[in-house]
Amino acid sequence: MLNMRPLTPDLTCAFDRRAFLTGAAALGMTSLAPASGRAEAVKTSARIVIAGGGAAGLTTASRLSRRLDGADIVIVEPRAEHFYQPGFTLIGAGLKPAGYAVLRTADFIAPGVRWLQESVTELDPVASKVVTDKGTVLAYDYLVVATGLTLDYAAIEGMDRSLIGREGIASVYAGAQAAELSWQALAKFVETGGAGLFGRPATEMKCAGAPLKQTFLADDHLRRKGTRGKSEIIYNAHNPTLFSVPLVDAKVRELFARQQFKTNFSHVLTRIDPGKHIATFSTPTGPIDLKWDFINVIPPMRAPQAVRNSPLPWQSGDFAADGWIEVDKATLRHLRFSNVFGVGDVNGVPKGKTAASVKWQAPVVVDHIAGSITGKGGTEQYNGYTSCPLITRVGQAMLVEFDYNNNLTPSFPFIPPLDELWLAWVIKERALKPNYTAMLRGLA
Repeated sequence: MLNMRPLTPDLTCAFDRRAFLTGAAALGMTSLAPASGRAEAVKTSARIVIAGGGAAGLTTASRLSRRLDGADIVIVEPRAEHFYQPGFTLIGAGLKPAGYAVLRTADFIAPGVRWLQESVTELDPVASKVVTDKGTVLAYDYLVVATGLTLDYAAIEGMDRSLIGREGIASVYAGAQAAELSWQALAKFVETGGAGLFGRPATEMKCAGAPLKQTFLADDHLRRKGTRGKSEIIYNAHNPTLFSVPLVDAKVRELFARQQFKTNFSHVLTRIDPGKHIATFSTPTGPIDLKWDFINVIPPMRAPQAVRNSPLPWQSGDFAADGWIEVDKATLRHLRFSNVFGVGDVNGVPKGKTAASVKWQAPVVVDHIAGSITGKGGTEQYNGYTSCPLITRVGQAMLVEFDYNNNLTPSFPFIPPLDELWLAWVIKERALKPNYTAMLRGLA
């Protein structure tokens, strides 16, 4: 039987951890939140439809319910369960149980907001209406697209969600249970060692630092077990870099060299043979096969079909192929339909597919909707803020925060963003979840 108990970091420290953890959690609740004053409620009978009730949809609805007095706000979301997705990496590393990431959507529906437990199947911005899988038609004055994205496992030949946890295959993105099955696959690999394949897709993706975290955590588990000497860690980068921010890319390269990872650049996973444990990658010189004992599969990610089939995506450019919606990167207002806004993963903007980004995006959208209703216009702008607590081993992380221009934008001036620190680990492991749930309620 595998030992599925969460690991405890072997750390030493000269001060009282318990007291410090409490303080760090409280600090995370305040310091990670954007500062904003309480605006006066706007009286209105506007009809607002929010397509999607994940982190982006719930956060925006909570803020709208406080800002608007009398508005008819409806969230269209089929799932009763809400996933705390930043927890998937911790589950996939055996550090948290699957239940850690499972919440209830109902607990975060703001007062006065209607929840329609159906799926959006049609978005018609010309007629200003949304249609659901049950045939419900919702006319709107303002639409907030917060549908998130879809995982396109079918784009990898031979891959299916049912394979997660079998044949050495891990893939934490598919949900809390998939993350726990991924840990089972990793734990078996750690026992024996062998060839471990890691990487990321060539599409835009949520939490682009997660593939790096999973690589570092696998390496740490192997070292703790004493099987790292019998193992090879191979990271297959989709392009010539390891991270989109140059300063962070240089640091990750340094860490990869220190940990003796083998790195292949411009390698994109296209096919797997689960029986033979062979993965095929497209490269500039043609397809290459690599053998695995463990493989961390991260599928291509695209906008949901209802979004891709609508007039909302970019018509050309880098964001067109996968259906990301065409919004102004500062105001998050659609460039062709002025009463449509986007929040979260579905936006076609250079940065911003993290839960931390939602915290900064939602206030911008709410400000511009309120400004449109009053006729005064909105003033808030989103600067591309994205946060990645980049775990480098159990008990250590770098708190990397940056904007559209690849500037590092630390929330904590006393935490060097490129240093591996226990404090950054505490923020990731203890402080972020309560901050996240506060965000869903519009309080962070």
